[in-house]
Amino acid sequence: MPENKPTGGKEAVCISTTKVYDSCRSQDCLEDIRCYLTAEGQNIIDHAVSVKPRTATVLWTYVDVEPVPFNSGFYTVDSRIFYRVTVDAQCGLGRPVEVEGLAVSNKRAILFGSEGLSKSFSSRMTAGGNDTQLLPATNLPTATVELVDPIILSAKTVEACDCFHGSECGVCEIPSRICECFCGQLVTGDGSRRLYVTLGQFSITRLERSTQLLIPSYDYCIPEKECPPSADGDACEMFSQFRFPTGEFFPPDNLCGC
Repeated sequence: MPENKPTGGKEAVCISTTKVYDSCRSQDCLEDIRCYLTAEGQNIIDHAVSVKPRTATVLWTYVDVEPVPFNSGFYTVDSRIFYRVTVDAQCGLGRPVEVEGLAVSNKRAILFGSEGLSKSFSSRMTAGGNDTQLLPATNLPTATVELVDPIILSAKTVEACDCFHGSECGVCEIPSRICECFCGQLVTGDGSRRLYVTLGQFSITRLERSTQLLIPSYDYCIPEKECPPSADGDACEMFSQFRFPTGEFFPPDNLCGC
């Protein structure tokens, strides 16, 4: 039987935490984003008969917060998202060749983050180092952008000489650590063809501030479960205690059911 928790707190305590002042969710269709390739990948795309979308994953996101002029308490949250995109290129009668590339997308949201005139100073001990003073915290709120790996909806190649209006971000603005995620240097050469992809992206953006809240206190969180001893015995005996994964062999008929 589950333990009945007390309905009233023993006392009111003040805690320091982060409070979400504003948030929003997005379902964006990022249409026709240029995918930058390595020299080898560009050569494959130049000779490909067709391309087929495969997967897309989020590599990194850079987030910047700036106050909105003449609109006190509101801030713009600009994020630049870097994707690793994988497509299958069909070059002839053989098997498709897997090609990886980098796609970059920009997103902006305007959220309420309140105002504050105080400056926060703090120190933190570093093991083996001096007890130095940390830099004062700025008055800007902290932005957090949560993303799931996008759905790659389509992929296509376009001749470099065609007047195609797709979304492009300069490779010169891509950090070196992002370029190191690929097996080769990303090139900006036009080649004979360019690769464009369309992504479906779900995201949540929120603005937070450090604040003090008064909450009811029930008791200290004392663990009641004991740590199990290390498994140094027979491996087969330990394996025999595993539950048989029936669900892996018999998928459910209805995913929406209980």
